[in-house]
Amino acid sequence: MNKKVLIAGLVASIVMAMLEMVYEGLFGVGFWSAPIFIAATIVRDLQTIAIPVAFSLIPVVLGMMGHMMNSVVLALVFAAIFGRLLSTLMVGAVVGALYALAIFFVMWFVALPFIDPIMLNLNPIVFALSHMMWGAVLGIMISRRAN
Repeated sequence: MNKKVLIAGLVASIVMAMLEMVYEGLFGVGFWSAPIFIAATIVRDLQTIAIPVAFSLIPVVLGMMGHMMNSVVLALVFAAIFGRLLSTLMVGAVVGALYALAIFFVMWFVALPFIDPIMLNLNPIVFALSHMMWGAVLGIMISRRAN
């Protein structure tokens, strides 16, 4: 595993999480909702958690671990497919954002309704934008690695 891609995936996951969590905390279903909803893929009782979502240590830790693990895996896929094509930071940001938008559409319309329907309580526009921010950060960091 390439250490720089691992770091890019982790940094991008933090950027995405903070954007999503701040929005959901201020205007949505609770600051801790995103990581707890991610944990609901494994801890099925969380599919019926009360909204707004309150802090709960184990689900938050489990959700953040899942989020970061998925981010690293998707970063490795991104680097393998697009890494050599990212000639500038702008190209990295745009290609990364488009890659992330594709991931959003697959997750929102195909995966989440079946494996984690409580996630559909998040604001879909903000969820899409936070994915695009993840991709832009990832693309920039990987294009820096390429240059």
